[in-house]
Amino acid sequence: MNETPTPTFRVDLSGQVALVTGASQGLGRSIAIELARSGAKVACVARTESKLAETVAAITAAGGTAEAFACDVKQREGVDKLVDSLAENWGRLDILVNNAGVTRDGLLPRMPDDDWDLVIDTNLRGAFLFSRAASRIMMRARYGRIINITSVAGIIGNPGQTNYSASKAGLIGFTRSLSRELAGRKVTINAVAPGFIESDMTRVLGPIVIEEAKKRIPAKRLGTPEEIAAAVLFLASSAASYITGTVLVVDGGMTG
Repeated sequence: MNETPTPTFRVDLSGQVALVTGASQGLGRSIAIELARSGAKVACVARTESKLAETVAAITAAGGTAEAFACDVKQREGVDKLVDSLAENWGRLDILVNNAGVTRDGLLPRMPDDDWDLVIDTNLRGAFLFSRAASRIMMRARYGRIINITSVAGIIGNPGQTNYSASKAGLIGFTRSLSRELAGRKVTINAVAPGFIESDMTRVLGPIVIEEAKKRIPAKRLGTPEEIAAAVLFLASSAASYITGTVLVVDGGMTG
């Protein structure tokens, strides 16, 4: 029996436009693929357009529609230009997934300023810039879904990740506050908080650390990128129209 089930959640996003940051690999790639498989036209965003080729190729090979866009999520002018041109050329923007994120781990007493600034600017400022630009379009349309990828590290903390945990905790506060601002315009703002997920980021931890992590997880396994994508898909769907300001924790029961 397969230890890790494959999610089978399906929604119809035909005619909608989605933008996913950090779509070149990991969770962002899986999220972009699932949104496209559900019928959305997907703008795949990363710093380097060439790194998005695999994601776009996977989407188009499956009959979906996607395009790659190079953008540094930390730079306001680039973000505003991308979002505005996308809405103009594609006619709309219905779904924004703020997934782009980095880590620069280290104990706080020895953490360089640059490591703090890079993580906060990428993980938190990037979500702010894209959400601000997208919210203007969604408010006019009186419809939208903004989904922020946070982390259980932003809920329970993690030694050696004060910068990362702070950025993800900030994203939770950002989500809850913005949801109150935009609910009246039928724009929902939610977050997904993954736990330990099978990815390049967890693989570098090595088998010993991963096995120890599994012992702390009631489900006794790591999650999959597809399971995170399924959570995003639900929050992007019409089934979640009365859900806003929430944090959907997907961690196999680790945080209880």
